[in-house]
Amino acid sequence: MDINTRLAERIRHLRKTAGLSLDALADKTGVSRSMISMIERNQSSATAVVLERLAAGLGLSLADLFSAEKPAAAPLSRLAEQPVWRDPQSGYIRRNVSPSSANPDLQLVEVTFPAGARIAYETGLRQSPVHQQIWLLAGEMHISVGEAVYAMLAGDCLAFELSCQTTFHNPGQTDARYLVAIHN
Repeated sequence: MDINTRLAERIRHLRKTAGLSLDALADKTGVSRSMISMIERNQSSATAVVLERLAAGLGLSLADLFSAEKPAAAPLSRLAEQPVWRDPQSGYIRRNVSPSSANPDLQLVEVTFPAGARIAYETGLRQSPVHQQIWLLAGEMHISVGEAVYAMLAGDCLAFELSCQTTFHNPGQTDARYLVAIHN
C-alpha cells in the first residue's frame, strides 16, 4: 500500500475513532470538509501544513499520522520498510525511522529539506505537549519558533515545544538533512 493510501485510511480511522464528523474536524482544524473528505478518499495529496492541522485537531503529532495503526512485533525498522512521504508543496521528504513497536511517546523522523524551500506550520497549543529536537546533519536551516529565529549549521541541535507558529527555511544552495526526535 502506498503512503498516501495509508495516510488516507489512517486519518479516516483516527477521525472516526475520535467520534468526529467531517464537519467537526473541519471546525477544529480550519481545513475544509471537502478537503478532508478528498484526503480520506485518497483523491488529494495533502500538504504538510494541512496534515499538521489535521494531526493537531486529532490531538496528535504529525509523525503520529505516519505511524502504523497496529504496531509490529519487530523492534527493528529496516530502511526499505520505513514509510517515506514527500510534501507536494515544498518537496520536503520525511521518513519515519522508528520501529512501529517502539514507545509511541518517542518517534524519530529523518527529513531532507530542499534548497530554498520554506514551510510554516500554524501550530497552537495541544491537549498534551509535543516536544521536538532537531539535529541538523547536513546543510543549513533557519527555524523560527514563534518570534525566535535560529540559524542552524550541520551538527547543531534545537529543542522546542510545538506550541506556536514554526517555520522551516533552507536558505542554502543544497538540500538540508536533519533528524527530528518527537516526544509526546
